Amino acid sequence: MLFNEANTVEAFVRDILCGKIIQTAPPQPGFSRTNRKINGVGWHYLSSQNIPRQSQEVFVETFVRDALIRLNPEIATNPNRAEEVLYRLRAIVLAVRSDGLIRANEEFTAWLRGDRTMPFGLNHEHTTVRLIDFDNLENNQYILTTQYTYRAGAEERRADLVLLVNGFPLVLIEAKTPVRKAVSWVDGALQVHNDYEKNVPELFACNVFSVATEGKELRYGSVRMPVDLWGPWRLDDDAPPASLAALKDTIASLLSPAVVLDILNHFTLFATDNKKRRIKIICRYQQYEAGNLIVNRVLAGRPKKGLIWHFQGSGKSLLMVFAAQKMRLRSQLRNPTVLIVVDRLDLDAQISATFHASDIPNLVKAETCAELEKLLKQDTRKIIITTIFRFGEANGVLNERDNIIVLVDEAHRTQEGNLGMKMRAALPNAFLFGFTGTPINRSDRNTFYAFGAEEDERGYMSRYGFEESIRDGATLPLHFEPRLVELHIDKDAIDQAYAELTGGLSDLDKETLAKAVTKMAVLVKVPDRITKICADIAEHYQQKVAPNGFKGMVVTYDQECCLLYKAELDKHLPPEASEIVISATGKDERFKPYQRSRDQEEKLLDRFRDANDPLKILVVTAKLLTGFDAPILQAMYLDKPLKAHTLIQAICRTNRTYGKNKTHGLVVDYLGVFDDVAQSLDFDEQGFQQVISEITALKNELPGAVQKCLAYFLGVDRTLSGYEGLIAAQDCLPNNDVRDNFAADYSYLADLWEALSPDPMLIDYETDYKWLSQVYTSVQPTTGMGKLLWHALGAKTIELIHQNVRVEAVRDDLEEIVLDAELLEVVLNSPDPRRKAKEIEFKIARRLRQHIDNPRFRALSERLEALKERHEQGQIHSVAFLKDLLDLARDLVQTEKDTPPQEDEDRGKAALTELFSEVRNEHTPKMVERIVNDIDEIVRVVRFPGWQKTSAGEREVRQALRKTLFKYALHQDKELFEKAYGYIKQYY
Repeated sequence: MLFNEANTVEAFVRDILCGKIIQTAPPQPGFSRTNRKINGVGWHYLSSQNIPRQSQEVFVETFVRDALIRLNPEIATNPNRAEEVLYRLRAIVLAVRSDGLIRANEEFTAWLRGDRTMPFGLNHEHTTVRLIDFDNLENNQYILTTQYTYRAGAEERRADLVLLVNGFPLVLIEAKTPVRKAVSWVDGALQVHNDYEKNVPELFACNVFSVATEGKELRYGSVRMPVDLWGPWRLDDDAPPASLAALKDTIASLLSPAVVLDILNHFTLFATDNKKRRIKIICRYQQYEAGNLIVNRVLAGRPKKGLIWHFQGSGKSLLMVFAAQKMRLRSQLRNPTVLIVVDRLDLDAQISATFHASDIPNLVKAETCAELEKLLKQDTRKIIITTIFRFGEANGVLNERDNIIVLVDEAHRTQEGNLGMKMRAALPNAFLFGFTGTPINRSDRNTFYAFGAEEDERGYMSRYGFEESIRDGATLPLHFEPRLVELHIDKDAIDQAYAELTGGLSDLDKETLAKAVTKMAVLVKVPDRITKICADIAEHYQQKVAPNGFKGMVVTYDQECCLLYKAELDKHLPPEASEIVISATGKDERFKPYQRSRDQEEKLLDRFRDANDPLKILVVTAKLLTGFDAPILQAMYLDKPLKAHTLIQAICRTNRTYGKNKTHGLVVDYLGVFDDVAQSLDFDEQGFQQVISEITALKNELPGAVQKCLAYFLGVDRTLSGYEGLIAAQDCLPNNDVRDNFAADYSYLADLWEALSPDPMLIDYETDYKWLSQVYTSVQPTTGMGKLLWHALGAKTIELIHQNVRVEAVRDDLEEIVLDAELLEVVLNSPDPRRKAKEIEFKIARRLRQHIDNPRFRALSERLEALKERHEQGQIHSVAFLKDLLDLARDLVQTEKDTPPQEDEDRGKAALTELFSEVRNEHTPKMVERIVNDIDEIVRVVRFPGWQKTSAGEREVRQALRKTLFKYALHQDKELFEKAYGYIKQYY
């Protein structure tokens, strides 16, 4: 083969990072050939055979020992002390499987950063142990090696490329072939996440991040980060690279020693998520770029301000954490004070939660004006979180230091008013950096004046807008769906009717009447209007949002509307499905039930974030429109006039990423907000219209997408059932290139279908779409590889495929063909071996897909894919292909015979029996066998093939399990429920 991953992508990355020797032609006869070296970025290549380590060792102890002696004077005077440090580091590696990879990686990161000490000083005083020199990078050893093998027990894995700093493998790089469409960076990332990190987790004890690339696109992620969250690394605003040459600068930038060590030391966090799980977070490229711009500007001393616009949901809070962390660690800044200023309590809660979850040291919160004044006057050198309103009572100067850095969130709102002036007067020499998640209006000149520096182009120090955020997968597109046009409030018509009505009245009478009848509150609260809107919300939610496992938010005009809408929604949905969240102040008794403490409200919101909780819809008016982060929220039902920044912040509650099924945020508009949204916002940037797309635009695209997929099958009789019809369709997809093109076109169609379903317009295309979906499934690689194009089908598509599927449509008589000797003779003497081979290939593939998650059949799947590829490339003719297929079919049948059909279910029942036996006590029934049998029986009834990969399937099985546990009064034990469900998902 001319091109493969080793001689293309792997060699390309190596040569960019280490440099390349080029032989130049001799200039004249008789002269010897000369060599020329193209410089790399600081790494030195060393083959894995020449690295002094055993395959069961994670890091290179010889290199580590040299670094300890080189970087630590206390160890240099007594080199035996290096062994004590190595013992500690080996212990972390050995504890990976017991403590978990994240905990081990966190502890190793602390050692790498120099956050651990040993009693090596005078009188056994503890001194810092330095494994890496972050102050003088030239003191470190930088090695790149290829085919880095690690063995843990019986498991052995070989990484394509590894970057070692002072002997520690900090970065692992998986290179994939660039010459096959079905293979992408996703395959490399999945290999790291699903295979390496699970089977040889010790290799990642000191990992900073991993990289996957096929030479067209590059993504990176930290340990245990879901693959769909792996991010790109971009330079400036360049488009996504699509070639090796275009990727060169990206590789050289991200993987330069300085950037790798900067990310390790300053742009890595360990946090606790809302499920109390420990997670590792590393920066996205826009956070790295903006964070360093802030730090460098402070180090330079001027200009003393800057405006950062990063789109809602792209990680501004984490950017503040990274920037604050790095500034606090820079000795040149002389122990600075970093002040985080927000303008709303909900934003205060959100940012405080982000900082506290990240375990940032030296963090305090100024809850009152007096506390803030005290902290600043006492010259506190910490990270202080407060609100802009705490400066309301400040008089005069509170602190004149010039190493106070103020990071102001949502800088376009109240910061330029009187409170902003008081803050600046209190801190006259401070640096001021403004953050905004929404574009700045042309008319909003004050924000540019307050935070924008003259040196910055367009007034922004850092810009990460709509298009970039969606392109990188940091946020999702927003779809607007105008609803119930007849219920929109037509102000022009009202004004005209009002003019006719008041034609004979005096001006004073006209004004009095106008105040009484044209208030928006009166118009939106017409009972018939609320009745129709709530009925529509309930129907829309149940049909379009709930089936995919997402939740909704209803935004009403005022607090009274919240009560009216809740009462009306309860007529269509269970009362526990919705809840009102408002700031219940004042004496109105109607709102007293909704007075909640912060803890009570947070518990309610955690219930909303929980996919299994019956709370599905929040009814709000002002609360939660900013600072509220719930990725499970997809649909916002908007019945309140919002403008400018408030509108953008509100609708962007829906744009957070959440699993593979969430493709967009959805805003259902009952007031016609979208009718003039672009004009009302008046952005400097033109990207808004590219981000927000109306549902009608998607409808217009569907017919063309269907026809583009059907064009692959010209002349095929789509009414023909059975394998004859399927073979005819597959004949139109003769090789991998054509199949991958079809997969890309079908994937686009499937995304459209999932977004539009269950719109009535789909009925006209349902037959064609169902046929295309079945063909797509039939040619999907049985190895599961190539997941960038060959994605899992959406819940609605699977539901459609399952409707009215007749068993006799596809006969599976593979076993008879393989085992009957007479039939074998007929097959081998067939006049059309190509057609017979196609028939058997189809049946083998279909049979293998039934075992796609069983490791016993993985080798057979890979064997089939290799066989097909050889046949498609003309390396074997049809008769030989047929014979090889028959051999494979025999092995498949034998493997199935060796695998008892009830093996998985029996293992599942055994696991459930053990689980319920463990938790049995005096309060639980002793009839474990009956419980397990009940669960086994009901799960077998409600499950269907592939149910684990659909939200509908998971919902059905969870409901079945919950009902069974309820029968035995075990339904309130959440841990028991989750463990039982985990076993069911694994074994059934």
